[in-house]
Amino acid sequence: MTVRQRWVLALASLASFMVALDSMVVTTALATIREDLGASVESLEWTVNAYNLTFAVLLLTGSALGDRFGRRRVFVVGLAVFTAASAACALSPDIGVLILSRAAQGVGAAMVLPLSLTLVSAAFPAAQRGRAMGLYLGLTGLATASGPFVGGVVVDGLAWQWIFWLNLPIGVVAIALATRRVDEGFGAPARLDLVGVLLVTAGAFGVVWGLVRANAAGWLSVEVVGALALGVALVVVFVLWERRTPAPMLPMRFFRLRAFATANPANFCMFASLYGTLFFLAQYFQVAQGDTPLEAGLRLVPWTGTLMVCAPIAGRLVDRYGERTFVVGGLLLQTVGAGWIAATRGGDSGLAAALGVGSGYATVLPALVLGGVGMTMAMPAAQKAVVGAVGPAEIGQASGAFMMLRILGGVFGVAVAVAVFAGFGGYESPAAFSAGFTASMTVVATFALVGALIALSMPTRQPSTSHTPAAA
Repeated sequence: MTVRQRWVLALASLASFMVALDSMVVTTALATIREDLGASVESLEWTVNAYNLTFAVLLLTGSALGDRFGRRRVFVVGLAVFTAASAACALSPDIGVLILSRAAQGVGAAMVLPLSLTLVSAAFPAAQRGRAMGLYLGLTGLATASGPFVGGVVVDGLAWQWIFWLNLPIGVVAIALATRRVDEGFGAPARLDLVGVLLVTAGAFGVVWGLVRANAAGWLSVEVVGALALGVALVVVFVLWERRTPAPMLPMRFFRLRAFATANPANFCMFASLYGTLFFLAQYFQVAQGDTPLEAGLRLVPWTGTLMVCAPIAGRLVDRYGERTFVVGGLLLQTVGAGWIAATRGGDSGLAAALGVGSGYATVLPALVLGGVGMTMAMPAAQKAVVGAVGPAEIGQASGAFMMLRILGGVFGVAVAVAVFAGFGGYESPAAFSAGFTASMTVVATFALVGALIALSMPTRQPSTSHTPAAA
């Protein structure tokens, strides 16, 4: 590597690490935030979903802005927005300000993450790109795997605000160095699909709002029915718009390809299951089991840590055995893991008593490992199926669509899991929380099962060798 290449790789990896960490680190802090700010479960949900929703719907737009106005320039602007929003999160006097600040963080992340990937790709020739991308994605994976544990360490040792304060020195240093060490670059200017962005944002917000408010306002209330109906209608309009606009953010013609049309919904369900589990699992250990944030983070390591171990192995084996085997098998393992947790969280009542099992951590540990292995089997296989379904010139657009849909899957999964939790339990006591948690984990298992059933329709072909280097 040249000195310039080292700087690009280091700064892009650092920015990606920071953005990926913030999507996970807050999960261990949710119980503390609830107590400190007096937040309801619906407000906690928006603390997670406000970030993911703006991140998902603006992801492709952030990449297009970089191509048009300069990749380094938009990357630096994204870092500035993300850093300033992190400070606003840390200074939030109430849950409403925290939710708005998290949404602003998502706007910055939507500029930082895709452009960090583009900067690395542009800085290295094809012969060096694979090694550089491996280092870049390894650090991103480390952030994802260590996020809940890092959150537990920070909340236990300092305060929940410090999970956001830590972004300030990193962001400031990254901005200062990027303006000096990263060359400016441009891509082919494309039309921005602003109408598509507005439609998918409003549609997703309407559906999530209806699910959030369902238990408080009533499932048949005008507010909930109207929000759900409007959200679904706007999603339908979005699909119709994407079919006719000359520069769609999500080309509907991709869905005529069997691999793309099956791997994406399966991956949507996978991330609905993943984020639904993440939202409640750390809270369960703290609220129902009385663990500290650090102890809860440590208990999640066997689940999240499988990403670093199993994903590289699964990525290699997919080439030999095909994508469908790993997506179906991985999602079935997640189904078993989540179902196992749901069955054993009832303590001395319900299914747990019928099965004659306890509710200690040793009982749930095998389920965590099973679910983690399943997720890390399915993730690389699903992505490989999507990018392998399109031509080399369309891989970037297909990857962006894949990432957007999987993050929206996470938003939907959290919304549904919280609605079910609120319908069956609450925070009044450990027993009430356990009841809601058991119901929400049953839904999480169902998401994974539905994804596995969809993945059965994926093509059984071996991956095309012409697309393998680009997909990797």
